[in-house]
Amino acid sequence: MADIAERARELGIQPEYEGMGGTRNRVPDSTLEGLVKAFGHDAAAMRPQALEAPPGVRCHLPDAGRCWGVAVQLYQLRSARNWGIGDFADLEDLIPVLAERGADFIGLNPLHALFLADPARCSPFSPSNRRFLNPLYLAVDRIPGFDPGMVEAAELDRLRATELVDYPGVARVKMAALRAVWQALDRPDATEDFRRQGGADLDRHALFDAISADMAAKGHGAGWRAWPDDWHDPEGQAVADFAADHAGDVAFYRWLQEQADIQLARAQEACKTAGMAIGLYLDVAVGEAGDGSGSWGHPDVLSSVRIGAPPDYFNEQGQDWGLAPLSPAAMAASRAAPLGTLMGRVMRRAGAVRIDHALGLWQLFLIPEGAGADAGAYARYPLDDMLRALAQASNDSRTIVIGEDLGNVPPGFREMMEQAGILSYRILFFERDGAAFLAPEDYPETALACLSTHDLPTFLGWWAGKDIALRVEFGLIGAETGREQADARPAERRELVRALCEAGLLAKADDIGESDDVPLELMVAVHRYVARTPARLMAARLEDLAQDRRPVNLPSTAGEYPNWRPRLAATIDQIAASPAFEAIVAGIAAERPRTSGAG
Repeated sequence: MADIAERARELGIQPEYEGMGGTRNRVPDSTLEGLVKAFGHDAAAMRPQALEAPPGVRCHLPDAGRCWGVAVQLYQLRSARNWGIGDFADLEDLIPVLAERGADFIGLNPLHALFLADPARCSPFSPSNRRFLNPLYLAVDRIPGFDPGMVEAAELDRLRATELVDYPGVARVKMAALRAVWQALDRPDATEDFRRQGGADLDRHALFDAISADMAAKGHGAGWRAWPDDWHDPEGQAVADFAADHAGDVAFYRWLQEQADIQLARAQEACKTAGMAIGLYLDVAVGEAGDGSGSWGHPDVLSSVRIGAPPDYFNEQGQDWGLAPLSPAAMAASRAAPLGTLMGRVMRRAGAVRIDHALGLWQLFLIPEGAGADAGAYARYPLDDMLRALAQASNDSRTIVIGEDLGNVPPGFREMMEQAGILSYRILFFERDGAAFLAPEDYPETALACLSTHDLPTFLGWWAGKDIALRVEFGLIGAETGREQADARPAERRELVRALCEAGLLAKADDIGESDDVPLELMVAVHRYVARTPARLMAARLEDLAQDRRPVNLPSTAGEYPNWRPRLAATIDQIAASPAFEAIVAGIAAERPRTSGAG
């Protein structure tokens, strides 16, 4: 239908796209119709956009030399005092450990608010609301008013001993203890200053959490789309009556948000005290759950549309991330004000932020209701407005911006990022010249370089081919593709060893690439290789420093694999005392000695 394709183009929806390998893909008319309906048939046409930064629009990017830090999945941290999940007090304890060895930042998974009434929905990248924090990261024992008698010691011992984070168990114990502390303090609300800063968004989020808990207790879902129809409108009478009758519960959830903000601010202050030039590096998810507080009554979020990715090397069926996007039409109409508000909120407590799937500044692969991941379409955003909003927030907060520019990157996108002062995100496994690994000196300066990320295997897992075996086991690739990838891995290992030898970081060892064992000298060499690049920032994964093999996430799986649940086998103190940790961080620090501040 020519008319639907034309209307789609007017709204910035692309009727066809170029996939990996240069293949042209035509989008089904049903997809175009679904997206046009979601955008709004009366939505204004998208202004023509050029893939370039507007003149003078640039994010905060100090000239501070080459820094390094450690990327941490906070929930993974194990300690003798936490309650079965890493928390903000563990973060405070880890900061001096890393700072003393020369680290200038500590990267974290998204800390966004999830669904407290359904804690099994534990993906930090599928939040209820990106503007607020997850209270499960609160160190309850560090809140004034806590008494050890508020929690059973035996239950804490059980939670601390688990191999995987028991989110329902953690939530049950923590929420009960937090209620007890709140009641012991005479049921306070958040302070006037915090309420003023949070505004109507804070009130609505707290109200959502209170209703969500009530609905879940009555057998409904935690998300608003599972509630009775008259509860879908936050301005409706049913919601107004609940708010009036449960004002104390709403105050409790506002209080929780302030406690979380206090502890996160304390961690950022600890970074400054320890001499870290950047401090906390926070991650921002690309979207929100379509039934969370962020989309409840917010027309700027397309709650019926999901973000995903087209088929590629890692997933032949495409990916459906189950996330609701910001509406391109709403962003164009508001000059991207919601994005600016979001980024400003996150950047308050960050020296750097990483934007997950930064391609979303330009376009996202969107899937309408009822369609599969392989039937999505790319939709354009008002790039000029998105960049202005992002740069304003960045400069106001003096926060560095890193953009995750992986996947199907359109020509010119990385050049646009450099114009806008957004650091590229370069991963060793992907930086190749044919089969050969890119030499350190060939990496760009305006980048963050790392071995891998949360969606990829640890180094030990990659070396042993565990990532390929898992993709086959869970049906993400076919058996034949799996065999091809497994057959290719030994050659990849040899190429890496060759690159390390050519860089003078590894003695000539023809047999080191043939064994599944990874000697410490190889671990040190590969980290030094990435640290040697001219990239402004370099990040090591704590899982690699801890010698872990298991990935924290296997993309495109849900209940099949325990995503976001694996805990580190050792405590922070045990990891820091290990010879591997000391050798690797010493090697990184030798390549990137600390100089001046980066703020």
